Amino acid sequence: MSTGMKNLIRTLDSLDFLKLDRRTFMKAVGVLGATTFLGTYKTEIASALEFAETKIIWLHGAECTGCSESILNGGNPDIVQAISKLNVNIAYHETLLAQQGLFVDGEPVNTSELNSELLVDELIEEGNYILVVEGAIANGPDGSGRYCVIGNRTFKELFAKAATRANAILAVGTCATYGGIACADSAVSQVTDYRGVAFTKEDSSKGMLTELGIHKPVINIPGCPAHPDWILLTVGAIILNKIKVPEDLETILDQYGRPKVFFPPDHTVHENCPRRGYYDRGEFDEQIGGEKCLWKLGCKAPYSHADCAIRRWNGSVSMCTQAGSPCIACVEPGFPDSSRPFYVEAEDKGVLLGANIDTLSKVAVGAATVAAGVHAVRRMKGE
Repeated sequence: MSTGMKNLIRTLDSLDFLKLDRRTFMKAVGVLGATTFLGTYKTEIASALEFAETKIIWLHGAECTGCSESILNGGNPDIVQAISKLNVNIAYHETLLAQQGLFVDGEPVNTSELNSELLVDELIEEGNYILVVEGAIANGPDGSGRYCVIGNRTFKELFAKAATRANAILAVGTCATYGGIACADSAVSQVTDYRGVAFTKEDSSKGMLTELGIHKPVINIPGCPAHPDWILLTVGAIILNKIKVPEDLETILDQYGRPKVFFPPDHTVHENCPRRGYYDRGEFDEQIGGEKCLWKLGCKAPYSHADCAIRRWNGSVSMCTQAGSPCIACVEPGFPDSSRPFYVEAEDKGVLLGANIDTLSKVAVGAATVAAGVHAVRRMKGE
């Protein structure tokens, strides 16, 4: 860890986060990460929440459950520690439920203690919850939503019912935010017509909420999968009333509904990539398994707006390019179509102003490299 980052964390340790304004608070949690944030302020969090409980209904559409697995695999804090400290009640999550969908002659039976279909309806009727959506929502065929049916109803129908009564909606993962793999160009994509919650690819007019005529505030947390910190810190900021929904969303979100603190419009994965030094020297791998810059293997880091290279994954120790895989820009609205072919150099694109990568590699741009700790300090200062 750099000296700048250590000094920054010592500074944040001495702050009373309850007194921070919204802008400074968001920058602070963006730098600290969920582990340090929850550990540093555990007493203050408990005091702030007192006996308040936040209820979450977590629905699954067309997806692989990878985002749920990502947050479940998070450590220090793990999901149990996090929801305990934030006093969250995950009242409904299809992957974690003990209940099953029980039907007799096509009708749900028994009680909500045993039947998940009755449980979700009861929770929706009670209201006062944050709706988390994981997975794309089928609109096809012909607006029926029948290409994704859960229990005895379409996911489109269930989503509409839950969205109408939600206090706020958190779309988690690229499938829920922008349609993701489910709406990738294919021979059947127009028939299945999968949508994201508020966007379909870059188009906000084709989000499922617009299709349904429902007006609700949405925060997008893309990624395939989304980082546990992005999810936990966003939920934490909402719970602690440091993000006021919907008043603050125009300020803290980018044009695609992503929190700027995690997906900064003026910063890309490329800037702090562990292999950046090789790029600056014009040294590129042309086969998987090397240690140099991965641009010629199709790396999309220069076009991917996320803090992966600062935050890191797997306990904050690694990330895709560090592990030898080119960045595939999975947080971008056009993913996967805008990233294909994944492992082929984008010969017609450059990192700066359209310049060809081979030309740039011959220029001494080492001074432009920003260390993660220094970059974090600058983000805290608002520079």
